[in-house]
Amino acid sequence: MPNLHFKSSIPNFRLRVLPPTAAGAIRGRALLSSSSILRLNPDTPTSSRPLPSFPCVAQHAARENRILSLRASSLSDQTDPSSSGPEPPYARPSPSSYQTYHHAKPLPLTYAEPLPEFDVAYETWGTLSPTRDNAILLHTGLSASSHAASTRENTAPGWWEKFIGPGRALDTQQFFVICTNVLGGCYGSTGPSSIDPATGKPYATTFPVINIFDMVRAQFALLDHLGIERLYASVGSSMGAMQSLAAGWMVPQRVGKIVSISGTARSSPSSVAMRFAQRSGISVTVLMADPNWNHGFYYDGLPPHTGLKLARQIATITYRSGPEWDIRFGRQLQAAPEAAERRIPALCPDFLIETYLDHQAKQFCLKYDANSLIYLSKAMDLFDMTEPSLAALGLRPTATPPPARFSAPTRAHPPPANPAPHLPALAAGLRPLSHTPILILGVQSDILFPVEQQRELADALRMAGNSRVSYYELGGVWGHDTFLLDEPNVGGAIRGFLL
Repeated sequence: MPNLHFKSSIPNFRLRVLPPTAAGAIRGRALLSSSSILRLNPDTPTSSRPLPSFPCVAQHAARENRILSLRASSLSDQTDPSSSGPEPPYARPSPSSYQTYHHAKPLPLTYAEPLPEFDVAYETWGTLSPTRDNAILLHTGLSASSHAASTRENTAPGWWEKFIGPGRALDTQQFFVICTNVLGGCYGSTGPSSIDPATGKPYATTFPVINIFDMVRAQFALLDHLGIERLYASVGSSMGAMQSLAAGWMVPQRVGKIVSISGTARSSPSSVAMRFAQRSGISVTVLMADPNWNHGFYYDGLPPHTGLKLARQIATITYRSGPEWDIRFGRQLQAAPEAAERRIPALCPDFLIETYLDHQAKQFCLKYDANSLIYLSKAMDLFDMTEPSLAALGLRPTATPPPARFSAPTRAHPPPANPAPHLPALAAGLRPLSHTPILILGVQSDILFPVEQQRELADALRMAGNSRVSYYELGGVWGHDTFLLDEPNVGGAIRGFLL
């Protein structure tokens, strides 16, 4: 097949179609260059102008090779300037470092037939008291494993390392702390990547749609197995804050206290929109432009790492704040190559904020399962504790607490100035929590779960008759991730509340 050239209305532009053999050779190269297929033909000879290269595109092929050879291993580029910072570790735990509870009986689900059987991966810290009344259930955010802190089996720091231990917020000299990987996750608990016993193959997208209440049911099955009738406290941040509320609502007689950090009782449209954009990066864009997602059935081949990387970049933007990035990165650029006489802007990541997003997402897409992100982010979207929503799902607490007296506004807790139209319905839905002491923490720089949502939760609980609501707003520039980083303020508030 001869080379074909097409004329264009763009001056000095010529499109060259290569023979199949040449095109195949180009696709096989690790380093892709736009000039391999599309060539500008200016008056100046092309030999005097170097062909552009795109390292960020070449990294895609390199990442595929790494996935094929190391399957879900993490990268360790300690010299990358974007890898420095306060981010806690989010590592894939080793199966030998956590315990697994297998539940052989069906688990009732909200939207589907019961799950025939399931596993819950969990880790513990501290000692369960003889009366089994000092247990704290720590609920995770979307992407965290059960490894919240280092253990004898796994000495690597956990994602809440500074908050768990002797004298810390969750004092292991006083409490027995349990952390699970949620149902639907990919770090040991049953989820889309788990083997379906009916087929012997991964569930993939045949895994049923679940919600926050289904996750909590699985956790209470574990508590029953451990012989824990009543929790001292249910503690969670982000998606974990949803779980902590759901646990106290479903079985109020089994939860002594609740800690809800950077969470909500009703996912707002803005949060739903952000998570939809993340899921679209996996299931729509990749499905149309890259067959890797394959309707969720990718476990025998390459996972949709490109879409997952994009989803994590979008998520990271919502987890932090502009002021932090201005302080941390400003408008700094990567160091120019030593041989360069002058810096020329690159089309690939060039600003340090770009390399930061690229690095964080690159780490994540090699560790996490794309289907788990789709399922768990959808569960967050579905969370709505207004009374009509709970009634529509047929959800009811296992025990009805005695009627609570309406908590009249005070100078310390005035009524909301501009209450949302759904606030009365939310207060009605939260009545089962009217007798449970609850700590609510909000962060002023949080754009994923803005403080208005935590204020709304506190107002609704007080309207429901709960006079033991403690609400604090935290400053700082870390945004939603403040719950991971601000140990003095977040940890101090928790420690005081649990006394």
